[in-house]
Amino acid sequence: MCDPVDEWCDVYCIHPERVKKAKAGELCEKALQRISEIFKALGDPTRLRIINALLSGELCVCDLSAVLDMDSSAVSHQLRLMRDRRIVKLRRSGKIAYYSLDDEHVVALFSQALKHINDAGESEK
Repeated sequence: MCDPVDEWCDVYCIHPERVKKAKAGELCEKALQRISEIFKALGDPTRLRIINALLSGELCVCDLSAVLDMDSSAVSHQLRLMRDRRIVKLRRSGKIAYYSLDDEHVVALFSQALKHINDAGESEK
């Protein structure tokens, strides 16, 4: 573990141009809150397993329960939270509820995180 002091500047020096550029790119509170909610939802291993399973295509709750070896009600609870955050979407066909990833952005977030850990040599099968 590194000493926190090693992460500080040795001198106090503000770079006005860099500060101005960073401030110009600041996000509003609402956007920050929405992004935070997405990352919180993605921060749960069960929900990541659901995303990974849905990468193969649309699955119903029963299928997801079998893939995850979990109770359908527990899977449904996770899916509801993910649907509220537009990570997954629901399609009904008769009495069956099918889920899929909401859009290519979800795939990109998951894929980039996986690539990040693979590039760092952190993934395990």
